[in-house]
Amino acid sequence: MSTSSASSASSAAPASKASPTTPLAVPGGRPRRGWGWWYVAEHRMANVRSFWFSLLLIGLGSPFIYVMGLGLGLGVLVDRNQGGQGVDGVPYLVFVTPALLLAAVMQAAANENTYGTFGGFKWSHWYDVQYQTPIRPWEMALGSQVGVLLRNTITTGCYVLVVSLLGIAPWWRVALLLPVAMLLSVAVGFAVMSWVATQEQDRGQLGFIERFVTTPLALFSGTYYPLSVLPDPLQWIGWISPLWHAVELGRWAMYGAAIPAWLLAAHVAFLALLAAVTGCLSAATFARRLDR
Repeated sequence: MSTSSASSASSAAPASKASPTTPLAVPGGRPRRGWGWWYVAEHRMANVRSFWFSLLLIGLGSPFIYVMGLGLGLGVLVDRNQGGQGVDGVPYLVFVTPALLLAAVMQAAANENTYGTFGGFKWSHWYDVQYQTPIRPWEMALGSQVGVLLRNTITTGCYVLVVSLLGIAPWWRVALLLPVAMLLSVAVGFAVMSWVATQEQDRGQLGFIERFVTTPLALFSGTYYPLSVLPDPLQWIGWISPLWHAVELGRWAMYGAAIPAWLLAAHVAFLALLAAVTGCLSAATFARRLDR
């Protein structure tokens, strides 16, 4: 299990099922209508305090190791083999850096919404307790996702800081990766949540997301090489992968990759539509499961 999934699992450790008459202590009393999601996000972020040092250490160390290893190690060989032309008209280090960041964001969003969502129903029973308050199911789904988004913002911020300090690209271009990463986090997060919320027993199927979804997507989404390098029968994997759409946006933001305006709009629309549809599915599943 990855570090992010381990932290989620530990923060959602098994606990006795809360009594239906035990309300969730909501700061300031009854939440304002429509703002219950913020209390859920606060609750989720409060659990980060137990591993904040590890989160910062990994957030700062991982990009340094990956960028130095893949960029300055493999990148030297790639650039040399390309006759100094690099990939996509830039050094391989510049080409691969935004993809490394976004792949990490995808992995974290998937893991947090796998064990965090399942644990909220099955182990810690957060959602059962929250349901006894004025907080509504759709606010629980949204608030949980906002909590994951804030956690991913810390990781992304660390990555942006390291990449900027290494001078791989101008800091303002690296900073443009932040909104791309946040959009990817919500799209992947809701997509995973919408399925995990339907699972009532852990028979090992939760681990399939990392082994058979996020890891293959990291390999077949134009992360380490252009999607066009893949055989035609495999390129469709990238077309339906949220990571590929985010990576294309990231490369455009970081070094101005030559991408037509209509295709940039299509990348944004794909991620936004995925987040909207799976967000609605997540809210509906939360309501159906908690209303039983």
